[in-house]
Amino acid sequence: MNVNEKIEALQQQLKEQGYIADPSLLMAIYISEILEQPLFLEGDPGVGKTEVAKVMAKRINGNLIRLQCFPGIESNEVLYEWNYLKQILNIRMREHHLLKTESLNGQFLEEEDLFHKDFLIARPLLAALQSRQPVVLLIDEIDRSDERFEAFLLEFLSDFQISIPEVGTIKTFHKPRVILTSNRTRDVHDALRRRCIYQWIDYPSLDKEMEIIRSKTSGLSEILLNQICSFLSVLRKYPLDKKPGLSESLDWARTISSLGLDNIWDKNILKNTAGCLVKTKEDTDMVIKSLDDALKDSKNILNRLIG
Repeated sequence: MNVNEKIEALQQQLKEQGYIADPSLLMAIYISEILEQPLFLEGDPGVGKTEVAKVMAKRINGNLIRLQCFPGIESNEVLYEWNYLKQILNIRMREHHLLKTESLNGQFLEEEDLFHKDFLIARPLLAALQSRQPVVLLIDEIDRSDERFEAFLLEFLSDFQISIPEVGTIKTFHKPRVILTSNRTRDVHDALRRRCIYQWIDYPSLDKEMEIIRSKTSGLSEILLNQICSFLSVLRKYPLDKKPGLSESLDWARTISSLGLDNIWDKNILKNTAGCLVKTKEDTDMVIKSLDDALKDSKNILNRLIG
């Protein structure tokens, strides 16, 4: 099987899981698997970055382990912690047993008895290493963390092992496939980027969005589908604070379908369903104010689309 055939097979596998990928993304996934390097996906919120990790886990019949980044995240929050309650209960049970059998004799529990791997609570990174099934490790919204956490990830991703002083080194059973995402709220350090295969994910083209909505929304006529996608393509050209992504597109299409509408070229309908597409008062006001022009431009696109 040559490279083109492998890419086509990958495309079909993702499509079977409900994800329609552009050729550039398919190639990035393929290269990351060949080189066994993390895949770094960057793009605006809602363009389908996280969904890539979900469908990749389904594709390999593996586990998806998600590490959600946030400001101030620390390494101990994503590696492991000790189950102190379990340790205390174990100590009490041992002491009770020793006292009952009159064999205490002034002896103390050995430290290694308290810090055994059975007392570990695995957080996402340790869980990814310990999994005996294939794993996709999603490090979501890395741009929300800080540079110190990025530096920690560099060390982890280079060796895929964790050294725990009381236990020793824990190595991976299966090297996890790592996908990092960023909404570009800040610039991620070059050191991390260099260790990844990079791919920018943009908003879908009109044709691609039609294919996605068609595959995920039942009971939607082709007329409505054309109207929805042409309107969305116009709406994203406006200087909105948060442009509608695929999740908003699907929510709106499902809403239109569930309302039993056969036409969306109605300002009242658009005003009343705008909350599916835009999420701030300022964006809502801009959309409502621009409806006449948006409808006119949408109809022009639709006329070209249907010839």
